[in-house]
Amino acid sequence: MFNSPLEQFQILPLLSFGVNLFDFSITNAMITTCIGLAFFLFTFYCLLSYNLNCFPTRWQLILESLYVSTAGLIWDSIGPKGQKYFPFLFVIFSFILISNVSGLVPYSFTITSHLIQTMVLALTVFIGVMIICGSTHGFHMLSLFLPGGTSMVLAFLLVPIEIVSYIFKPLSLAVRLFANMMAGHTLLKVIAGFAWAMMGSGGLLLLAHIVPLGVLIILFGLELAVALIQAYVFTILSCIYINDAIALH
Repeated sequence: MFNSPLEQFQILPLLSFGVNLFDFSITNAMITTCIGLAFFLFTFYCLLSYNLNCFPTRWQLILESLYVSTAGLIWDSIGPKGQKYFPFLFVIFSFILISNVSGLVPYSFTITSHLIQTMVLALTVFIGVMIICGSTHGFHMLSLFLPGGTSMVLAFLLVPIEIVSYIFKPLSLAVRLFANMMAGHTLLKVIAGFAWAMMGSGGLLLLAHIVPLGVLIILFGLELAVALIQAYVFTILSCIYINDAIALH
């Protein structure tokens, strides 16, 4: 009997304990999140603790590539005003990238394949965008929901539509990352289970299982590309939302 392809997304308590109605259990999702954060902090601490030189090492080259890519993304999307948001966006991009890539390791856990995790990231960006917009424009931020030159008749129709679309921004941001990661990992598990079943059947199927294994290798490369692209997409959409909050678009 083969496990369900969706079993890999199950959150399992490793150490269960709680106080009254509060559950403080340590789960595999929590362990994976802590490992990702620890790897992020430890890597940058080790890189920055050594003297950086003009002839970078491989790890220093990776750090500089991430730095330049994120800085260029912010400059192109927001402009000079967006440079002060670089630390926040850089941490978001690095955390999602590490979480996506580490989830491809066999027997690991992909935290970005859970809607609750991606929703927390999206709400963090959304709340930050609202704070930026409110502190910059005050009550004038309400003009986001009423396009200029709109008549009063159309205002009763457009304002509710704009409010609903604005509220659904964090939901679409979270679902996009969650759906792509979950679909890719599910497909990999299905193809791997199919190849394993063919190999266990023996005979000609034992030789034919090389075909789904080849497909699995190709899909793994595509999933790695999706992991990188989704981190980039999440970051660039966050930059666009911040730019809209600053310019009131």
